[in-house]
Amino acid sequence: MSALHELTCVPCRGGEPTLTDAEIAELAPQTPEWLIIERDGERRLERVFRFQDFASALAFADTIGAAAEEQGHHPALLVEWGKLTVTWWTHAIGGLHRNDFIMAARTDALFESAVGRKG
Repeated sequence: MSALHELTCVPCRGGEPTLTDAEIAELAPQTPEWLIIERDGERRLERVFRFQDFASALAFADTIGAAAEEQGHHPALLVEWGKLTVTWWTHAIGGLHRNDFIMAARTDALFESAVGRKG
């Protein structure tokens, strides 16, 4: 099986079920830095990325935005000085879908790539 970050999101227009606890348990180890939170009655994936300054956090938000546009799946992004909070969930179904784990894994890969370039 391909690594999660190499998979492509599938269109999700609603009417599909959210992931079961068993499906989440299977996918979660592939995104170990992400927390599963509940907000407004919906489960979501969330991770905080730390940076040296605001500009670096904003640049990474732009990178995630480009990846989100490419896949047609969009997160909530909160840019603050020195950090970026990324939250993935599928609005159309009100919770978690496999796409959210794919994009969380892609976000991790983008972060590792960005950190590698700076170091």
